[in-house]
Amino acid sequence: MKRFFLGLIALIVVLGIAANIFQVEIGRAVFKTAVERTVSRDTLATLPDGLHVALCGSGSPLPDPGRAGPCTAVIAGKHLFIVDMGSGATRKLAPMGIAAGRAEALFLTHLHSDHIDGLGEFMLQRWVSANHKTPLPVYGPTGVAVVVAGFNAAYAPDASYRVAHHGPDVAPPDGAGGFPNTIEPGTVYEKDGVTITAFAVDHRPVTGAVGYRFDYKGRSVVLSGDTAPSPTVIAAARGADLLIHEALNPEMAGVIGAAMKKAGKDKTAKIMADIPGYHTSPVDAARIAHKAGVKALILTHIVPALPFRLLNGYFLDGAHAEYKGPITIGEDGMIFTLPAGSAEIIARLDGVRRMTSPVLYGLIGPLSLSLAGLERLPGAMNGH
Repeated sequence: MKRFFLGLIALIVVLGIAANIFQVEIGRAVFKTAVERTVSRDTLATLPDGLHVALCGSGSPLPDPGRAGPCTAVIAGKHLFIVDMGSGATRKLAPMGIAAGRAEALFLTHLHSDHIDGLGEFMLQRWVSANHKTPLPVYGPTGVAVVVAGFNAAYAPDASYRVAHHGPDVAPPDGAGGFPNTIEPGTVYEKDGVTITAFAVDHRPVTGAVGYRFDYKGRSVVLSGDTAPSPTVIAAARGADLLIHEALNPEMAGVIGAAMKKAGKDKTAKIMADIPGYHTSPVDAARIAHKAGVKALILTHIVPALPFRLLNGYFLDGAHAEYKGPITIGEDGMIFTLPAGSAEIIARLDGVRRMTSPVLYGLIGPLSLSLAGLERLPGAMNGH
């Protein structure tokens, strides 16, 4: 046994020396392989016909190195839609294998800064990556025209540099920026069997805030947007497959506020005391999921940041008592697949690896969800 361990140590030393000697060659090979894999990756091409939800940003305005600002991609058949575009979300899409250039339209739930501050970068990437000749359609409540015009103006110099540098074939001058579409509650999109319905939510003092319901081939997904507990969400989510609902833990927010006050940061503490009133706790989101009869609940716009999964139980405390279906704390890179003609809900991370079951999140092996219950899948790990 001693001889075995000595041999193992010797082998490790030899490999370490070899890695150091051939560091450049190894780095070159690894880099080339990683680039080719990333550039050629197309998650949308691997998805079955149906409705799919990808979390490109599950965070909030609070600092969270693991989560971008609010952003959800919804794929219905061959159509790609983006809901909200928070800071850093555009940069999450490519590693997930979702090309910004494929986006048909972007829908804003409301005009809070954390839901729009990534819009300029996303419009730029969509334009140049797919040589679009028309601007991105941006749907949103009253005020969306002002927001889009502002980003168009701010990015106008940059757009001119792109055209001059790469040429009009790569960067068609008329395709830069976005085109605003002001919406009211009701059907806002209907094409190729895809129906998108906007519904009013309660995010006062914000006016015009909406959530969205997506329907395609018998599958349905509802996004609450930012809202206090609202009967309109229950009505819109009635019988839906997935409810993607924002979540703020008021007790945890209170701990942060108390610490800020103790540190003499009274103004910031006041903000932490204010925000729970126009958001929804995980417990209330679970009650809404139960009343609406949805198949699964996904929490996003996570407040506060959860730097490690040990905090998940604290964040969800009391939620499972209100809703007996699966509850997932959303993370960037999660993709939920709802195949057409099926009741199955399949969850995976980054569009490739299977993630852990929402119910046993981060604790045991990879699982998938179905109306029949939990079903073990082969595969690897999971992830205001």
